Amino acid sequence: MVKIRLRRVGAKKRPSYRVVVADVRAPRDGAFIDIIGHYNPLTDPETVVIDEEKALHWLGHGAQPTATTNRLLVKTGIIEKFKKVKEKT
Repeated sequence: MVKIRLRRVGAKKRPSYRVVVADVRAPRDGAFIDIIGHYNPLTDPETVVIDEEKALHWLGHGAQPTATTNRLLVKTGIIEKFKKVKEKT
């Protein structure tokens, strides 16, 4: 199974994350298939940049977002667009 999840990068006590598509069996900071964006929780407001085209592609191919990643996708409006596309087909 393929998941859309966060991969931790950054220094000690200064986390930032990449939003990646990875196999469920891969470790958190291990192998991944594709980078679709990044997330920085330390800025005010938090920075979320996700490539909409890539995210829709992977959601369309069955990738399941984790809870945190789902929140980020809802915040950027990608989940709504995916639901509209899914209703048309």
